Amino acid sequence: MGYACPVCDVEEADAVHLANHLAITASLGREEHREWLAEHAPDWSDRSPEELGEIVAPHAEEIDTPDFEDSGHGHERGRPGSLEEGIARQSRQPGRGAMTAEAKDVLREAAELTREMQSSSESDGDGDGDEPVSSPDDADSDVDGNGNA
Repeated sequence: MGYACPVCDVEEADAVHLANHLAITASLGREEHREWLAEHAPDWSDRSPEELGEIVAPHAEEIDTPDFEDSGHGHERGRPGSLEEGIARQSRQPGRGAMTAEAKDVLREAAELTREMQSSSESDGDGDGDEPVSSPDDADSDVDGNGNA
């Protein structure tokens, strides 16, 4: 059983995923998500995903999510493989508007930290280094050609 975001109806696998969606989307400047969190969880930025999930889940519609339940935490087709990719994909959806300069800076920093972490893992022999890292600049591209980047 999953949840539909109470703001935009996006499907999330569980309460923690719902909390992450709401917090990340609000942090990227999406006012509707920020206002919803301010009303229902005023201290949302100080909460862990698990704590925030307990607060927001009762306000969200429970939905059947067989794809999430059957696949565990693997990356099924159509789902982002990284946080940066997921954020970039959300920002490219119609009606989402342009990403703020602050959000782009945060994503650039996150991508750089991810690259550093992967490089460190490679030098330690712990990682294979084959995972691509999304660039925040990817979020600026007009994927669908309709002007809604």
